[in-house]
Amino acid sequence: MTDRWLVSGEERLALIRSLVRDVPDFPKPGILFRDITTVLREPVAWRATVDQLCDAVDAWDFDVVVGIESRGFILGSAMAYQLGVGFVPVRKPGKLPAAVHSVDYALEYGLDSLEIHRDALSAQNRVLIVDDLLATGGTAAASVRLVGACGAEVTGAAFLVELEALGGRSPLAAAAPSAQVATLLSY
Repeated sequence: MTDRWLVSGEERLALIRSLVRDVPDFPKPGILFRDITTVLREPVAWRATVDQLCDAVDAWDFDVVVGIESRGFILGSAMAYQLGVGFVPVRKPGKLPAAVHSVDYALEYGLDSLEIHRDALSAQNRVLIVDDLLATGGTAAASVRLVGACGAEVTGAAFLVELEALGGRSPLAAAAPSAQVATLLSY
């Protein structure tokens, strides 16, 4: 990358889109995986990604970013730092050391579970959920349920990539009807 800064949002999005790698048959046959690690390794694209996501949600009402394991940690923690808000991880089972809330959910290719520390959030918190991908919406909706189990409210969700044909916005909207949603790239 030779350009230190990209001028327009369109240039930023074009760069980010050009770096997302398609990996067929991962994690199982028939799935086309959108790999963002190729975006993360390029300094200009990585900064553009964080800047674009932060710009998309900057006017929204939240005081904590909840990042979903694992790429949501990468995006969400960078966004929380830049926006000056707290960060809380949502993890796979057995990864958090204190008492947790847990939820099972369906993926587009199987079943999984997520956990959050019971004391990670309170009723005063307004939450932005961040992940790399919105596909079927199961992971995002499960995260909304975890946030609710802590007593907090999800006011928004942000994703780098949305796979529109899988209809992930519907389960997310059912779980958090008043939450705003932002995605940078749609496929």
